[in-house]
Amino acid sequence: MQTGILNYLIKEPKIVQAQNPLIVLMHGYGSNEEDLFTFATELPDDYYVVSVQAPYQLPPYGFAWYAISFDADMNKFSDDNQAIASRDLLVEFIDEIVAKYPIDTKNINLVGFSQGAILSYAIAITYPEKINKVVALSGYFNPEIMTPKTAFSAYNHLKIFGSHGTVDQVIPVEWARKTTDFLKPFNISFEYKEYPVGHGVSPQNFYDFKDFLMK
Repeated sequence: MQTGILNYLIKEPKIVQAQNPLIVLMHGYGSNEEDLFTFATELPDDYYVVSVQAPYQLPPYGFAWYAISFDADMNKFSDDNQAIASRDLLVEFIDEIVAKYPIDTKNINLVGFSQGAILSYAIAITYPEKINKVVALSGYFNPEIMTPKTAFSAYNHLKIFGSHGTVDQVIPVEWARKTTDFLKPFNISFEYKEYPVGHGVSPQNFYDFKDFLMK
């Protein structure tokens, strides 16, 4: 399916209310909207679950939220301007989904993996009024793609679950561990867990973030 701006897959709630909560799934670099949608049937029955495809195509089958490049010494660089554009595009996408389906605007939740997790943090810090909970899987906090609110009271309602693999070969676990310090000034409720895996989501990780969403 498609809104005016992005392709997506949707699982509508089995338990229909006047307004249902929403989970937005955001995949990682080089993947697509089908990847995290495999979680959809395991998520609570009263949620709309929407898995969204990133805007930049990576042949042959993948997509990215922003470009990643390497220099001669294999240092990795992110295109922060593209990341900011995707951050704002995702918020516009959420507004379109809310206009299209009967969604509880006070219960919009993000689940992002890798690049999707990095953007989840960016959306929550820049647009806290839009978001209830964030699950950031195998990502890290990039302050360069966020515009924090001056009044930290804007973050009082937010809850974030972050997780990482201790042997992640793509994003070092040390980067994820810094998130606690970055979030401290905002007084956001933050739960962080590590698992003995690489760049992926272990079954225990899935159960833990599902519990977090259902609390």
